[in-house]
Amino acid sequence: MADDDCVFKALADPTRRFLLDLLFVRDGRTLTELESELEMSRFGVMKHLRVLEDADLVVARRSGREKLHFLNPVPIRLVHDRWIDKYTEHHASALTDLKAELEDQQ
Repeated sequence: MADDDCVFKALADPTRRFLLDLLFVRDGRTLTELESELEMSRFGVMKHLRVLEDADLVVARRSGREKLHFLNPVPIRLVHDRWIDKYTEHHASALTDLKAELEDQQ
């Protein structure tokens, strides 16, 4: 699977996006810490982390007996550069501003 495809697949799931948000707030969390924030089994969280690791969005490192998980923002930036910059940020931001304005009018 292409790198962009792995990143899009990983980002497509709300649980995985939530895990990335948790790591953004505080990097270097253990599986137990991440699991405590979700209502799912330890194995469910491990599966989601595996998808994030396969997409290079999360990097795990051992520290003694613990395995710490860290956010890697580089793949998201590469997707941004490839897909957002391609259409220029100016045009994209104008469209998102228009969308927000139209939604506020409803």
